[in-house]
Amino acid sequence: MGEAMDCRGVDLSGAEIRGDLEGRNPPIFLPRQPAASPLVALDIGGTLIKLVYTASCEGGGAGAELRFAKFERRRLQECFDFIRAKGLLGCNGTRSGKENVPLKATGGGAYKFSDDFREKLGVCLDKLDEMDSVVSGANFLLQNIPGAAFTHMNGQRNPVDVSPNNLFPYLLVNIGSGVSILKVTGNRKFERVTGTHIGGGTMFGLAKLLTGCKSYDEFLQLSQKGDNFVLDLIVKDICGELVCQKQGLSTSTLASSFGKVITSKKRLTDYKPEDLASTLLSAFTYNIAQIAFLVASLLGLRRVFFGGSYIRGHKSTMENISFAIDFWSQSQMQAVFLRHEGYLGALGALMSYGDLSGENLTLEESKEKEPHHESAAPVDGILSDEENDSNIFPYLLVNIGSGVSMIEVIGKGKFERIIGSHLGGGTILGLARLLTGCSSYEEFLELSQRGNNLSVDLTVGDIYGEEGYPKIGLPASTTAASFGKVNSSKLSDYKIEDLAAALLNSFTYNIGQIAYFVANLSGLKRIFFRGAYVCGHEKTMDKISRSLKYWSKGEVQTTFLCHEGFLGTLGAFWSYENMGIDSLAAHEVIREVLLGAPYTGQFPSLPVTEQQENGENNTLEGEIESLRNNNAALKAEVERLQSENAELRAKLRGATL
Repeated sequence: MGEAMDCRGVDLSGAEIRGDLEGRNPPIFLPRQPAASPLVALDIGGTLIKLVYTASCEGGGAGAELRFAKFERRRLQECFDFIRAKGLLGCNGTRSGKENVPLKATGGGAYKFSDDFREKLGVCLDKLDEMDSVVSGANFLLQNIPGAAFTHMNGQRNPVDVSPNNLFPYLLVNIGSGVSILKVTGNRKFERVTGTHIGGGTMFGLAKLLTGCKSYDEFLQLSQKGDNFVLDLIVKDICGELVCQKQGLSTSTLASSFGKVITSKKRLTDYKPEDLASTLLSAFTYNIAQIAFLVASLLGLRRVFFGGSYIRGHKSTMENISFAIDFWSQSQMQAVFLRHEGYLGALGALMSYGDLSGENLTLEESKEKEPHHESAAPVDGILSDEENDSNIFPYLLVNIGSGVSMIEVIGKGKFERIIGSHLGGGTILGLARLLTGCSSYEEFLELSQRGNNLSVDLTVGDIYGEEGYPKIGLPASTTAASFGKVNSSKLSDYKIEDLAAALLNSFTYNIGQIAYFVANLSGLKRIFFRGAYVCGHEKTMDKISRSLKYWSKGEVQTTFLCHEGFLGTLGAFWSYENMGIDSLAAHEVIREVLLGAPYTGQFPSLPVTEQQENGENNTLEGEIESLRNNNAALKAEVERLQSENAELRAKLRGATL
């Protein structure tokens, strides 16, 4: 059976959205498109199959409608049945002629399930590059469909008028199982800048394990009814309401997602599924928005469009992303969303019908690759004896506590907090306690050493097959979505060691990626890490080092400060004092390490009792006193070593004489 050139195309003249404009994925009316010869295109992703097809208009009349459908990838047969039932292949799956016009398809599953389509439907798949199709679909909506773009802020949905003459450049953040971030500079002109493995697949995978939900829509419904403050650590929990008032801090600033779990005696079953879902949604939508903001800032872009099948027009998802972008950009950027955002790849594939140029929108070879989680070597974290007080500055100090704070230090006593992340040590340990039942960070790390993250993490190979995605340099072993392979809603179906390994991988690489973006944005080439959740833990330090070496291509030096100082190869000692940050470990510790994660909503102002105030002050004073005592002990040890060194030198001089 031969394969024919398909000369059918899509006539976009006069295209517009029809039906309920506020509904999910309403049909798009194509007044000049013939309905007699249906067109269909698919995007077969890591977890979902998205299908776009043309059909006769309801009620008859000229023209055709673009309609939309989706299926879980594990239920491929349902997709086959739908295509037959709608007559999208001619006479119930067979064609009248000898020629077989191929079906347009994109996504990794187009490669992986090509034989299934041939066997079950008798058609071959014309496989189109995924990134090409996503960009083509986004440009189609933005350039041809009025009302396709909108903002969602403070509960208000407002349309955005996009002029085709003033569209480019823009940043496109596509949230699928993982997240791809692309800089689009024109039609058929774009570059995949970066991505993150913490995406929709991560949210859904963890949601299954924590809440027992069976579908992503069920997870979203649960999140609407929940309260993330039950599990999230906020600024008020750290320093109390009075300290917040004195220092001008919002009591509801998110400090550490799942951070309250680490001090609670509750088990997973003691938490409401609704609260767990709400916490998951806020944790990961804020993280995606933060990475998008940092990338847009690095590229000098102010327009950021969000698409992908995991947005689904969900109000809280869009609200979280919008607020975070507005917060971090100080209202200089806007998050803009797209109608039919989950069908960008399928729409782009559909637009390729009738393309006689023979071009499949080849993607420029990207020098940027996703981190290969076990291939990059650690960065040497030892300072040489040539480092001194004058050339150590400036640098980025990354403090990993319950959350993460990033501070630029430009000189002794001269520092400024740049940004923070709510996904820190408290998040790792909080989730670890819920998922594995571990009682300490050390126990969690021991579990992770014995685990295999690939049992639950979705890789590029799982989506595309053993060839990976070579066009953009992603080998099959690259993690595409942390926890993206979780299919069962029974926690007992998974080994706690594997869950621990996946947790450690996902969050350490995320911290390393954000730290690199922040350092790059500030022009810093040296990053120091400190904090109880990283220093002294070899596995944690190794993974952060690998992440930084990959992202910076070895141009950023990664060093870990343990026990308030460290020894270099020739004995050079660096304390907080000569690094210029001794005040960070003293009276300003609370103010300077508070995180820059966004405000998470209305939180009632409660009266603070005298007992609470005294308790908070005692905790703060105790922490400060402990830091001072530790620093004093280290200084004394240095003085002792210096004294012994002086005595040895004197004896050597005497012996020489």
